[in-house]
Formats: sequence, C-alpha cells, structure tokens
Amino acid sequence: MRIATWNVNSLKVRLPRVEEWLQYAHPDVLCLQETKMADGAFPTMAFASLGYEAAHHGNGRWNGVAILSRVGLEDVVAGFEGEQEDEIVESRFISATCGGARVSSVYVPNGRSVGSEHYEAKLEWLGRLREHLQASCDPQGRVAICGDFNIAPEDRDVYDPAKFVGATHVSDAERKALAALTDWGLVDAFRERHQEDKLFSWWDYRAGDFHEHRGMRIDLILVTRVLADRITWALIDRFARKGKLPSDHAPLLVDLADEGP
Repeated sequence: MRIATWNVNSLKVRLPRVEEWLQYAHPDVLCLQETKMADGAFPTMAFASLGYEAAHHGNGRWNGVAILSRVGLEDVVAGFEGEQEDEIVESRFISATCGGARVSSVYVPNGRSVGSEHYEAKLEWLGRLREHLQASCDPQGRVAICGDFNIAPEDRDVYDPAKFVGATHVSDAERKALAALTDWGLVDAFRERHQEDKLFSWWDYRAGDFHEHRGMRIDLILVTRVLADRITWALIDRFARKGKLPSDHAPLLVDLADEGP
C-alpha cells in the first residue's frame, strides 16, 4: 500500500496538478492539507473519476483537510473523536479507515512566532492530538498520522539551523510536543529509509529558495511500529514542486509491503 501526504496550498488552484500527480504517482491513500475549500465545493466527482473515494473537512476559508483512498474509506471522523469541533481544531484533522489502517490527515497550526497566542494554540493543538491518540488509538495497531506538522523534527531537517534560532518550527517546546507523539508509539516513516540531512519537503516561494535548496522537512508520515516494519520505500517528490503554479510543499510518499499470510 502506498500512502502519501501533500499540503496543496489551495486545492482550487492546484486541482489540475493533483489530478495529474495521482495518475503518475498512484498512491492508494492521499492525505491533503490546506485545501481552503468548504465541504460543498470539494471536487468529489473529479477524484471519483480517478478511482478514489474522498472525505473532506473544511470551512471554505483557510485550512481544510482531506483523505482520498482507493482501498476503502470507512468510519470517517472529522475533528478529534468524541470532541466538539472548535476554534482550536479549525478544520485541521480528519480520520478514516483505509486498507485496514486508521489514517489521519493533519494540518498543525503554524504558530507564527514563539511566545505568541498562535504559538500557544499550536502547542495546545498538539497536546489535543496526543490526547486523541491515547484515547482513541492503539500503539500496537495500524495507525498513520500524515500531514503538515509545521515542525522540523531535528536540526538536520532545516537548511541552516543558525538562521532559525528563536523561530517557530524548531523550538524546544514544539519538538517536545512532536516527541510526545513518537513516545506514544509512532515512527517517522521517512527516516526509516533515509538518514541523510537536508532532505526537505517545503521551500518558501520567495528569493529562489527551492532552487537554492533552502528548505525544511515539516511534512511527515508517522506510523505505528507494525506499519513501520512494512516500509519498503519512501520519497519526497521534488518534481511536484516544479513547474507552473506549484504548492510550496512537495508530496511525501511511503510504500508498505503487503502483510504476510
């Protein structure tokens, strides 16, 4: 099974690129973030024509998350299970069972600046995600949390750590919140196959950062160990960051071997 995640930074703008990418990358499950669409505007039929069921959670202004699947889409829950959607959750989380795995698409708040109210809301959101895992998921089960975490897990995940001192995405508190997810029982799927530094998934549109390779690795697929043991291949698709009207993020793909008899 091939699982992918992609912050498309407006599906209305990027739909032709996503359709093209689905036809050459062939993911079985694709988690999308920053669709910036309302549920009623989501192009369900366009994805159905390519063989994908779809579930979307968005309010039409900002954020918005979705899951596309061609291996089943069951038990869809928008927001954290058992909780009322509120201004903290903000159309940033959706889960479904796909191909026997509980898959979630997440768009973690940016945080803007360390110490700001937005930064504190980001840490609260990550705490809610950890509580959701504890209450609703099994670390021994098949769980995949995929999306834009807006956190670079380590210094090797940014192009120049010295330029990020005191900034969001790399602060101790954010990395500690991310580590709480791995402590629960999740594994960074990409790092199971690649240990090199300076492998990025996001580049600012400005100042030629993509071409100068000034980026960050903030898009992650976190999986439980039972899924991590099945990983055969992982890739950040830089090709999808090129060309006309790209997102500022590249898709991340992970392949899982079929389970044995």
